[in-house]
Amino acid sequence: MQFSERMQLFGESIFTTLAKMKEEKESRGETVIDLSIGTPNIPPASHIIDALVEAAKDEKNYVYAIKDLAELHRAVAKWYQNRYQVKLNPETEIVSLLGSQEGLAHISLSVVDPGDTVLVQDPCYPIFGDGPRIAGAKLAYMPLRKECDYLIDFENIEEETAREAKLMVVSYPNNPTAAVAPDYFYEKLIAFARKYDIIVLHDNAYSELIFDDNVQGKSFLSYPGAKEVGVEFNSLSKTYGLAGARIGFCIGNEQIVKQLTRLKSNMDYGMFLPVQKAAIAAILGDQQCVKTTREAYKRRRDLLCDGFSSIGWKMQRSPATMFVWAQIPGNFASSLDFVRTLLEEAGVMVTPGSAFGPSGEGFVRIALVQEEEMIKQAVQRVRESKIL
Repeated sequence: MQFSERMQLFGESIFTTLAKMKEEKESRGETVIDLSIGTPNIPPASHIIDALVEAAKDEKNYVYAIKDLAELHRAVAKWYQNRYQVKLNPETEIVSLLGSQEGLAHISLSVVDPGDTVLVQDPCYPIFGDGPRIAGAKLAYMPLRKECDYLIDFENIEEETAREAKLMVVSYPNNPTAAVAPDYFYEKLIAFARKYDIIVLHDNAYSELIFDDNVQGKSFLSYPGAKEVGVEFNSLSKTYGLAGARIGFCIGNEQIVKQLTRLKSNMDYGMFLPVQKAAIAAILGDQQCVKTTREAYKRRRDLLCDGFSSIGWKMQRSPATMFVWAQIPGNFASSLDFVRTLLEEAGVMVTPGSAFGPSGEGFVRIALVQEEEMIKQAVQRVRESKIL
């Protein structure tokens, strides 16, 4: 058999590799505290579940959706107006995604051609680069340095690369580094995109998971000129506990939204109607659940960072997201080496930073996806393993 040449670009997903490592350890009767993949374990609020259940009882909702409900687009527009003070045209500036992952995998097909250059952060969530590679694009990395607060340094992007770039994928609050971008960063980003005629895709999945009570997450689209140069992806997975329901949105520049809508019309039959109803209930309903979720992740962050720091693995508290980005102890050769040792000796699994790009080497990403008692156990296991 002969297969697509593009598949030569892709190895086994790091999360598949980790799952095999976990399965092997568990097959020996050993337990694993899994802090690797960012799978939220905080369920949706009752009013969201009720909306999903009620809609699922209606036999009329089992047809193909074909496209988004107008009611859903109006709800998203109202949500963005209330939450981010961003005015949207519900008819032309919004399209749903079957989760942000699906959108990130496909949007490049509607924006770039084979051989085009796409700027991606390094480190970055893997699909930020894999989506453009599926479309045949060349990646140009924008290193994120700790000394620069993990912000893109636009001055260090080579002139020729900037002129060649067609698309730039940006994520703040950032996965995996958990960095938060200040206002001046977005002003620079928009000016840069305008100067070089680059489309911006901003992933905003974690704007509700900022832990400083004095800082409120913003939308890229809330900055002047943003809508002229790009779009924003937003997701209900982490904020509302709807990860498995796969609900995301592409919002902003109507030309980009139109192209993605057209592509998706040839690829899927829309979001399951009861899921659309659940999305409406989530973004227009009581928002106390958002605060409750944020506070839960903050407590987990404090327990994990303070706990590991107290036993010699020094790490800073993450300012945002559901992750901690931590430098590996100095006695390990690589992040993957440390991950393997941590799993074998302590039964704790995290993700090697190298999986997120060259600049991720020397770090690991720890997901705050376990209850507080399990996080305490993870710290105790590492303490008893004496690997630090």
